Amino acid sequence: MLLRIRIRLPDRPGSLGKVARTLGAAGADVVQMAVLERDNGRALDDITVEWPTGAGIGRLMAGLGAVPGVEIVGVWPTVEPAGIHPDAAVIGQVAAVPDRGPQILADAVPGVLSADWAGLVEITEDGEAVLAHASVGGVLHAELPVLAPLRPRAFTAPDGAQYAICPLAAGRVVLVVARTAAPPFHRTEVYRLEQLVGAAATVLGAAPAGFVRAP
Repeated sequence: MLLRIRIRLPDRPGSLGKVARTLGAAGADVVQMAVLERDNGRALDDITVEWPTGAGIGRLMAGLGAVPGVEIVGVWPTVEPAGIHPDAAVIGQVAAVPDRGPQILADAVPGVLSADWAGLVEITEDGEAVLAHASVGGVLHAELPVLAPLRPRAFTAPDGAQYAICPLAAGRVVLVVARTAAPPFHRTEVYRLEQLVGAAATVLGAAPAGFVRAP
């Protein structure tokens, strides 16, 4: 299985190498690394690793915790997005089947952002939020958190679940991404979501009212 590991570590030569060696010694195969931010001599990194299915993560946490200066922010399951360039692959899929473009986008985003599920939420004229489409892992008609203000942003719900949202279709439809037992969505992840939505909107052009309704 794949795990996403978010850590803070000293932003100096050799720090990431120590982490990689520690992961390897614990039995993890590093698949991908991404630097989320650098500030005041510290870096925030996301590392995706292949980990034996069913194995506990005790030795993984113990190994990382023993590396000087490393702070474990979170460890959670993820999936590997399709293609070498997943964002471009998603937009290609949207362009190939424009009639289902928004649904395709929602179905693909959890893999791109290491989330549990994503959905298209339609805001009615009365201001009611209606979950019109949910990816695998989501539940139609599920209770939604308060989404306002409707702008690209991340927030933590009262139950501890993490959300990132980005409006589509002039604010009438909102793409909602959710994950649990994981750190908050980083601003770079929200920006990535916003870029994906913007690219999809450009490909789709003007969409008719109610375009998110599942057939």
